[in-house]
Amino acid sequence: MDSSTKRKPGRPRSTKARVAILKAARELLQEGGLAAVTMEAIALRAGVGKPTIYRSWANRYEVAMAALVDAAPKTTASRARAGPLEALRHQLRQMAALFDSALGRSVATMLTAADGESEVARAFRNRFINARRDEGRALLDAAVLVGDLRGAFDIEIALDLIYGPFFYRLLMGHGGLGKGYADAIVDSLINGLGRSAKG
Repeated sequence: MDSSTKRKPGRPRSTKARVAILKAARELLQEGGLAAVTMEAIALRAGVGKPTIYRSWANRYEVAMAALVDAAPKTTASRARAGPLEALRHQLRQMAALFDSALGRSVATMLTAADGESEVARAFRNRFINARRDEGRALLDAAVLVGDLRGAFDIEIALDLIYGPFFYRLLMGHGGLGKGYADAIVDSLINGLGRSAKG
């Protein structure tokens, strides 16, 4: 009883520290870009020690990407009930809105300047892109199950075709990433792989 009573207070403090760290990283990104996101600055603003940050993240790039992931809305249960393709449409719209924010523009700028195998690029790939693809993979599987998409296609290629144009436009900056673009990607998927034309 004693030890279980002692364990309980530790959990809220850990959650509180994580929230404070990610909030600090987001604020620093918005204010000064990646250059402002140092472990020292995060620790100072979050009111934690650097070892607390290092327990969850290997470097400042990982913290910055974790802050971006944390800021990205997840697909809600109500959206999923509307159908997997509508949930995918919602996910892409939310990504577009995120990268149109100050935080998103800051991340896009630092990615454009980064080498493809730099720590920041790897962190973005591992922390953000892969998380979106995993959610997208589950939604495509669900769309096949409910009959919205044909089953005979390579799901990894389909994911490349969904997210590739989005991130290409993000990094090259040659076109906008509005709601209409997100919808066009999903509509193209439906036209190419759908069992019937659906809006």
